[in-house]
Amino acid sequence: MKICFLFNHDAAHQVAHSIGLAAVLAEKYQQFDTTIAYGSPAIRKEIEQYLTPEQIQALNWADLSLGKFLQACLSPLNRLFPAQRLLRLLAGAKYLRPFDLIVSTERTCLMLKRRWGDDGPDFAYIPHGSGDRNVAYHPALKDFDLMLLSGQKLVDQMVAHDIVPAEKCRVIGYPKFDGLIGRAPEKFFDNENPMFLYNPHFDPYLSSWYDEGEAILDWFYQRPDQFNLIFAPHVMLFFKSTHISPEYKKSRRRPDVAQKYLEAENIRVDTDSPRLFDMSYTIAADAYIGDVSSQVYEFLYRARPVYFIDTHSGGHSAQNPAYEFWLNGPVVTGTDDLFPLLEKWRETGAEYRAEQGRLMNYTADRSDPRPASERGAEAIAQYLSRDTDNPS
Repeated sequence: MKICFLFNHDAAHQVAHSIGLAAVLAEKYQQFDTTIAYGSPAIRKEIEQYLTPEQIQALNWADLSLGKFLQACLSPLNRLFPAQRLLRLLAGAKYLRPFDLIVSTERTCLMLKRRWGDDGPDFAYIPHGSGDRNVAYHPALKDFDLMLLSGQKLVDQMVAHDIVPAEKCRVIGYPKFDGLIGRAPEKFFDNENPMFLYNPHFDPYLSSWYDEGEAILDWFYQRPDQFNLIFAPHVMLFFKSTHISPEYKKSRRRPDVAQKYLEAENIRVDTDSPRLFDMSYTIAADAYIGDVSSQVYEFLYRARPVYFIDTHSGGHSAQNPAYEFWLNGPVVTGTDDLFPLLEKWRETGAEYRAEQGRLMNYTADRSDPRPASERGAEAIAQYLSRDTDNPS
């Protein structure tokens, strides 16, 4: 049987969520023919960073990239909607159809499933994050045949919102955490001052960067002898100069980073490197400042203080299940309330440690000592063998 892992996003931030499963399938489940289908040479290069030479050799590879001319023509449209992603799917449809299972970390691929109907392959979903907002249980996800989820929280979300029944879900843990095994945090500053990570989202309605970002950078800029700051936003924030939120019907031009912050010795600005999504910063920082990014759960791999900036709901979302991650730390509506709390970061960490532990156990299952990639590969193998093995 043939399995395709689809990496069709324009950026590489979703790779680590599923590539480990493909590697395990290629090495340990050789009864399956496992293929990596990638959207650009840059994405393939990123994928190979997670693989050994033997794993690269064991996998099949399919290049879905568009020609340079066509890609350039679509570039203006790509700022408004995923034009290049959609065209890659259409152009690669004939190649992709014979697979028995297509594994994806995003839902754009479901365009093909709707086009093929029951005659096409099954589709499996591995979320690229384990957040609580409604994107985690978007109605379109109903079309997936198999859900490979990090924890019971995501199963409960799928069932509560009538996306899929529990029988279609498998809890496998958080595959991205596999890369932390034996990995030591890096040191990013030549001092021992506490290091904060500021990780705003890209959505122009939800993100704190548009209205509060410069004030946050400036607060740290004024305190070079007390604190360090890593500004590492969601990788998509600086991917475009203007962001449009179809969900909230809002468009805003993204503010740039002033030169003085780029030159500050106690501030590291990173808007486009792989460290934005390889957890280099989330495992190294002492405290986290964010808004709605699910990356907070990657930071909470180890319990530490977190702060959230609510610039859109007027303080009414904290008890909303879609904002359950805001229970991990204080929520403020602006920097005037945030800055006094940052001085007490150690006390904040102690105050919220128990709640963080509860939410992390609910979000990313660790009851099985095996790596999540092994659990996920086993779940796929059982799913494809279900007619003969009849797994529970």
